[in-house]
Amino acid sequence: MILTPIAPERLGGALDRFAAQLEDAEARDAFARIRGTSWKRASGIGAERHRRQALRVAARFGVPVHPPGTRPGFNWDGSALDGDTEAYVVLHEVAHFVLASPERRRLVDFGLGPGPDTRERAAAESAAVVPLLEREVDEAQASLLGILWEAELGHPALASFLDQNWLEGLERSAAAHFTDVFVRLRRRGLTDPRLPPLAPGNTPACEDVRRVWRSSRRAGRVPAGGRS
Repeated sequence: MILTPIAPERLGGALDRFAAQLEDAEARDAFARIRGTSWKRASGIGAERHRRQALRVAARFGVPVHPPGTRPGFNWDGSALDGDTEAYVVLHEVAHFVLASPERRRLVDFGLGPGPDTRERAAAESAAVVPLLEREVDEAQASLLGILWEAELGHPALASFLDQNWLEGLERSAAAHFTDVFVRLRRRGLTDPRLPPLAPGNTPACEDVRRVWRSSRRAGRVPAGGRS
């Protein structure tokens, strides 16, 4: 839910002011990619196409997905993702998976407590292990990472950027917050648009993903930029 709605006729000016406050060149480029997408959600056939593309992203990172119609009580129940939801929700949860430690991946909602779509809220709260302040940091990183993926896929990333309140505090701290979260993702190797984001940590598994991605691009099996 947008905390401070912006009228469509004022949106361009607000985005200009936000961009002007971004001092980090890579953060500016990332925002430009986000801004180049639609601020309106897809619907109908377009929305279903986006959902299927998001599920392919989940598969790329080895994220299990429940069969259609399962309706688990959580977006992530500690073993698989609920795929019967919007593309941007799928990408957001995949981002949480990438960011989470192996231990947290075994917990419902990644040990963060209930999310907006969690139906079994008491169970999710009882499984929460991440302190409140750290939850906010994790949520911000998952939000931006999912939005960056949306932009690379050509989905309406700007709609998520607005819905998830990245313009809140526009005249004070919005741009600085965006930059801070972007830099945190960059330190983990998760902001390069030419590569799929890699699991955290400099591990052989990460290098295997990188090699597979590069060889797939050379063979022409995966388009540059990560678009499926």
